[in-house]
Amino acid sequence: MKPFERVTLIGIGLIGSSLARDIRAHGLAKEIVVSTRSPETLRRAEELGLGDRYTTSAADAARGADLVIVSVPVGASGTVAEQIAPSLKQGAILTDVGSTKASVIAQMTPHVPEGVHFIPGHPIAGTEHSGPDAGFAGLFAGRWCILTPAEGADEQAIESLASFWRTLGSKVDRMTPEHHDKVLAIVSHLPHIIAYNIVGTADDLETVTESEVIQYSASGFRDFTRLAASDPTMWRDVCLHNRDAILEMLARFSEDLAYLQRAIRWGEGDKLFELFARTRAVRRSIIEAGQDVEAADFGRHGLSKKN
Repeated sequence: MKPFERVTLIGIGLIGSSLARDIRAHGLAKEIVVSTRSPETLRRAEELGLGDRYTTSAADAARGADLVIVSVPVGASGTVAEQIAPSLKQGAILTDVGSTKASVIAQMTPHVPEGVHFIPGHPIAGTEHSGPDAGFAGLFAGRWCILTPAEGADEQAIESLASFWRTLGSKVDRMTPEHHDKVLAIVSHLPHIIAYNIVGTADDLETVTESEVIQYSASGFRDFTRLAASDPTMWRDVCLHNRDAILEMLARFSEDLAYLQRAIRWGEGDKLFELFARTRAVRRSIIEAGQDVEAADFGRHGLSKKN
């Protein structure tokens, strides 16, 4: 695709720094402007060579940009939109990478000037790590990016942003913000909440010491700790800004958990087997869809060799 003259990245954590690396690698911008509130983080981004210009002022960073990508915790989206609104030029594309969409749209839309194309987005990619050092080129390759443009949004601008993500290797889909939030509540938000809760429960057990929890971690608990190590600010905001969909999924989960509890209590092995067989098939479908690998250690060969 034709490169943008200037791309501004507001927020330079895992997603923002990975974008910076990929934009550079694919030649998608003649100039990359990096902005973050923290002078220390900005300094580290400069040391890593992630941009061409650096500033702690989001408004200054957005001035004259053709594409502005907001990569901040979803609770800060409205504040950022208000700050950069006077700087956004006519025809610019404004997007975000937040894991919730209805809330982000409600926060940002009132501040978007006439003539600026606001196209909310969500690349479904990431790790449990955060900060500019956590990013890497290729994070988005083979992953989905969901766009949730408003009805009547400029189709040329939507296609331009879609082409941007496809150039990074992403598969692009479109859906309504409400549907996005419900889908993500089950495939991302609920698993993280369960992981936080399980690890918290283990940490609270009085009959098991912390050293035993760490020393004897089986693969199941160990893999939960990976999710539970994710950025607490980001996940606090996700819970608060996708409240309704998450509560609905938690209610469904609680009902299914009660069913499982009864089956275990009454020794109903057939029900347990049916559930475990059905969920095993879901795992197989995820592998066949190219969203994970079949390796028993989830690709952690280095860890296996060390141990």
